[in-house]
Amino acid sequence: MRQRTTIRDHEAESAIFARRAMVAIVIVVAVFVLLASNMFHLQVSEHNELQTRSNDNRIKLVPLAPNRGLIYDRNGVLLAENKPIYSIDVTPEEVNDLNATLSQLQSLLGFSDDVLQQFEQNLKSQRRFNNVPLLDNVSETDLAIFAAHQHKFPGVSLEARLIRSYPYADLLTHAVGYVAKINQQDVNRLKEQGELANYAASRTIGKLGIEKYYEKQLHGTVGFQSVEVNNRGRAVRTLSTEAPEPGIDVILELDIELQKKAVELLGENRGSIVLMDNETGGILAMASTPSYNPNWFVNGISVKQYRSLLTSKNSPLLNRATQGAYPPASTVKPQIALLGLEDGTITKDTRIWDPGWFEIKGVDRRYRDWLAWGHGWVDVTTAITESCDTFYYDMSLKLGIDKMSDFMTKFGFGEITGLDIHEEVPALMPSRGWKRARFGQPWYAGETLSVGIGQSYWTATPMQLAVATAIVANEGEYVIPRLLRGTIDEGQVSEALITHNKPIELNNTSNWTVIKNAMKMVNMDDTGTARSAFKDAEYSSAGKTGTAQVRSLGEDEEYNAEEIAERYRDNAMYVGYAPATDPKVTIVVAIENSLGGGGSVAAPVARRMLDEWHSRYMINDNDQANHNADN
Repeated sequence: MRQRTTIRDHEAESAIFARRAMVAIVIVVAVFVLLASNMFHLQVSEHNELQTRSNDNRIKLVPLAPNRGLIYDRNGVLLAENKPIYSIDVTPEEVNDLNATLSQLQSLLGFSDDVLQQFEQNLKSQRRFNNVPLLDNVSETDLAIFAAHQHKFPGVSLEARLIRSYPYADLLTHAVGYVAKINQQDVNRLKEQGELANYAASRTIGKLGIEKYYEKQLHGTVGFQSVEVNNRGRAVRTLSTEAPEPGIDVILELDIELQKKAVELLGENRGSIVLMDNETGGILAMASTPSYNPNWFVNGISVKQYRSLLTSKNSPLLNRATQGAYPPASTVKPQIALLGLEDGTITKDTRIWDPGWFEIKGVDRRYRDWLAWGHGWVDVTTAITESCDTFYYDMSLKLGIDKMSDFMTKFGFGEITGLDIHEEVPALMPSRGWKRARFGQPWYAGETLSVGIGQSYWTATPMQLAVATAIVANEGEYVIPRLLRGTIDEGQVSEALITHNKPIELNNTSNWTVIKNAMKMVNMDDTGTARSAFKDAEYSSAGKTGTAQVRSLGEDEEYNAEEIAERYRDNAMYVGYAPATDPKVTIVVAIENSLGGGGSVAAPVARRMLDEWHSRYMINDNDQANHNADN
C-alpha cells in the first residue's frame, strides 16, 4: 500500500531555527567579547610591560669595560699600567668552515695546540655571533703576517684592547700583585657580593697584593652601549652609549729605587727586606726573593710555567716579608729586656756572671751561650750589645712564659700586622695554653729559656719584626704598616689615613732610653755585634742582630755551616732603625740558610740599604734645609 506523505510543520521548524540561531549569536558575541577583552588586556592593561619586552627583543645592552686604575710609587713612577694590544678574534657565525679556518691560521701563525684548546673552551661560553678570542697580545711579526692574509679569513678580525702590564716585572710582585683571568671562584664570590654585573665586560680581576686588596677602587664602573639587533641577535646599529667610569689611580708608599736596591742586595738568596717609615707606617721597600714575573698571569699562565713555580724548592710564590715565619732569635731581645725592666725582674744595673752556659736547678742539661767561653759579668746593656744568651736564660726563667707571651702580644707578635695586602700570616707567639691545646702537653722550663732567646715554637714574620722594632724606636707609639700612600680620582689627590694601634705605655718611661741606648751600642760600640757593618757610617743608627737556628743542636753538638746541609743552616737576621737619636725608618733583613750570622751577613745588607735611603732622603732634607736658611 502506498504511504501518505507527511505534511511539514513550518512553525516547529521555525522555532528550532530561531533557537539555534540565538545560540550561535550568543556564541559569536561571547567570542567577540572574549577577543575584545583580550585585546584590551594586551593593548591597555599590559601595554607597558609588553612594550618593554618588545624593545628587549629589538634593543640589547652591550657592556663596556672600564679602564683599570694605574698604580704609582711615591715619586710618581708608574708601577702598573694599561698597555694597548691587538688580539685575533673569531666570529663563528661568519666562518663557513671553522675547523679548516683554525687549521689554516695555526699553519700561518704557528701557535700551539694549547691555544686551540683554550679557544674551544671560550667558544662554549659564547654565542656564535660574539667575538671569541683566539690569540691575545699578538706580536708585531704575527700582526703583520695576519694583516697581509686577513682577506682570506672572513669572520676573523684584529681587535684592539687594553691589558695590565707590570714594567718592573718580578721586582714588585709580592707588593703590587697582579691581575688574571676571572675564574668560576671569582664569579661565585662576585655574585655573593652583588658585584658580578659590574664585571660584565671585564676579563681579569686582581688576584694578589695591592691589585687584589684595592680591586674595588681600581676596577671602576662598567658602561653600556645600547644597540639595535636583528631577529638573529646581531647588532645592526648603535643607539646610545653610557661611558664606563675608569678606576681610581693608586699611589703607594714604595720607592722603586729603594725596592731595586733591596732586590739587588738580596741577590740569589732566599730572604726578605722591609724598610718602613716610623712616623706614617709607610712601607718604602718590601722585597721577597726569589720572585716571579706577574705578567705571566695577565693573559693566563701556561701549565708548564705554573708548575715550575709550584714545585720550585725556593718557593717563589711565598711572600717572605709577610708569610715567611722565622724564629726571631736575638732580634727580640730588646723587647724581652724591656719586659724585665718593667716587671722589676731586673734593673739597668742588674749583673750576672756568664761562664758560657746556664743550668736550671734540678735539670741535668746545660744551655749554651753562642760565645763558648762566656761574656763574664753582664748587665742588660751588655746583654743586648753583645747578644748574651745566658743573661736572657736567667731573666726569662724568672719572668716565666705567661708574662713573656702576654707582653710580646702587645708588640703584635702572633697577630697579622694589618698591612693592606691579604697575603699575611700571624705566625706564632707560643703560650702555656697554646701548647696544651696543640699538643696536650704541659709547658716546660727549658722551653721558656728557648723562647727567651727568640727560639722554640716562637715564629715571626719580617713585617711583624718591623712593627715591633718601630714601636721601640717610637717609644711605645704603635703605627699600623701600610702600602697605600693616597689615591687620585678625577685629578684630586686624597692622602691615605695614618692608623694606630693601642700604644704601649710603660710604668717607667726611662726604660725606653735604656733599651734604645743598648741598641745604639749594637751598631756603634766597639763591642757591638753589628759594629763592623756600621763602621764609619754618615749617620747614627741602632739595631739588633740575630742568628735563628733552623735545626736544634744536641748539647755537645757543634754547628758548622759549611759542613751542614743548606736547608739546616741558620737564618741571618737584623732589625734596626736610623738615625738613632731621631728614628725616621726601621729596617728588617732576613736571609735564609746563610753561611754566616746576623752580624756578618744580615747587618751589612741593612747598612747598604740604609746608606741608599740616607742618600735619597736625608741628604735631600739637609739640602732643602740649607736652601731655606739661605733664603
